[in-house]
Amino acid sequence: MSFKKIVVPVTGAAEDAVALATGFAAARPFSGHVEALFVRPDPREAAPFGGMPVSAEVVQQIIQNAEELAATQASTGLANAQGVQDAFSPPADAVILAIHHLLAKRPDLVVSGINPGGNLGENIVYSGTVAAAMEATLHGVPAIAVSLASRKQLDFSRAAEFVQRLAAKVLNDGLPAGVMLNVNVPRGEVKGVRITRMSRKISQNVIHEQKDPRGRPYYWLDETVDLGQVEPDSDYAAIVAHEISLTPLQVDRTDYSSLNHLSAWLPSLQL
Repeated sequence: MSFKKIVVPVTGAAEDAVALATGFAAARPFSGHVEALFVRPDPREAAPFGGMPVSAEVVQQIIQNAEELAATQASTGLANAQGVQDAFSPPADAVILAIHHLLAKRPDLVVSGINPGGNLGENIVYSGTVAAAMEATLHGVPAIAVSLASRKQLDFSRAAEFVQRLAAKVLNDGLPAGVMLNVNVPRGEVKGVRITRMSRKISQNVIHEQKDPRGRPYYWLDETVDLGQVEPDSDYAAIVAHEISLTPLQVDRTDYSSLNHLSAWLPSLQL
């Protein structure tokens, strides 16, 4: 099988890279040779959208920052790991940098994650993990976003094992143009895998008002999820059933069913 190059934007904690690399190390018998480049976005820039300019000096710092290479290879057993490159940018921009500058050749696959905390329902819209995979899809590179649907008792081993299998499938069969895969893995026991759709909003926003030492108000945004509203074919339903949720997402957000209806508005909208 031909040589495969994989980019892994690590959007969670640093140890996530080690967990995911373990999965790719297990994939080596399948792929023959897997070369992984870990691109670690700035954790302060976890927003889904790009826009932070990357200066020539920053790019030079990123290229030279390969001191973690030996540690990555030793801890993962992945001899072809290129190391961890720090990108001082949002996740989507880190992918652009990897595809168009850090790599001499285009990657065969981008895997974004493993993110601590699920990216389910409307949270997909705000997710830097999903945005990194979507950015790769925009550039014609197959991509997977991976999240562990928990922020407690973080164990990435089952997620890494599943991504190893899914990556092998994507590398072999490909994905439709303009489509990426969003993966959410439940905490604890995994009973199966389910193809799902993005859930409608079933979360309720909670705003906590506090005061700083000077008496000025500030607000902490939180949310709760009403599991009584879970739809059976949704991503939330898979997680509740302790199954892995696999959701295809597309770059084209056009609502084609509305085009004809909106066309009837045109006469009244003309200037």
